[in-house]
Amino acid sequence: MKTKDTPKNKLVITIIKILIFALLLAGIAYLILFLSGYRLIVYKSEAGDTRFIGKIGKNREPSVGNVYFADGSKAKIDLTQKRIEYSDGSVYVGDTAELHPNGYGKLTFLSGEYYEGDFVYGQMTGYGVYVYADVIGDRYEGYMENGKRSGTGKYTWADGSYYEGSYKNDMKNGDGTYIWSDGSSYTGSYVNDVKNGKGVYEYVNGDKYEGDFAKDVREGEGTYTWANGESYTGQFKDDKMDGHGTYTWTTGRTYEGTFSENRIVWEKK
Repeated sequence: MKTKDTPKNKLVITIIKILIFALLLAGIAYLILFLSGYRLIVYKSEAGDTRFIGKIGKNREPSVGNVYFADGSKAKIDLTQKRIEYSDGSVYVGDTAELHPNGYGKLTFLSGEYYEGDFVYGQMTGYGVYVYADVIGDRYEGYMENGKRSGTGKYTWADGSYYEGSYKNDMKNGDGTYIWSDGSSYTGSYVNDVKNGKGVYEYVNGDKYEGDFAKDVREGEGTYTWANGESYTGQFKDDKMDGHGTYTWTTGRTYEGTFSENRIVWEKK
């Protein structure tokens, strides 16, 4: 018995033909792209997948194309020029691994700031120079870890002041020297960006303090020597002579006893 063609059957046959034709076109397009050297390459990591769509080189590695990172950002790459242009406007030129900066290179931000030095899988890690935007004018040269100052380095401000010493987590931590633009200086210990521990502070007027610091102020035991030769050795609290100590005048006269907020506490006899 012969099956009668109905409008419904004709519609199904037409749809099937269209699908077959579309698949054929897609196959031809894929074949053309494949023969032209275009590929989809996926790099897997703990942070997620990094996808490349573009042309590969003779070594079958990505050459020119688009990159889609796990965090949702994207970039255009031309590894024949060692160049990556990110969607936020920053540009990297240098060594790479799996489509991330890796080795030595220079990353320039849209603001004009740039970092030139060592990278480890996309992070500023190792030794390098970070130059801040022209409106700031600051500069750091030293060690970095995951984009933060860590290890030894030198930070120079636009006014000429600088700190040279140890860093951790983008803050002064450990021993270092801070020189202000007016000529005063501090050499000693820092904890989380503030003076903490033993140190020597030399003031622009010729005064000098050597001793303990806590939370950025003179606190503990120390010696303060004035430019005129007078001195105090003893206890400090909140940047002031406070507690037991000895004050020596230039004449040789001395007082040993109790001080409170920079003043002698005269004891009644």
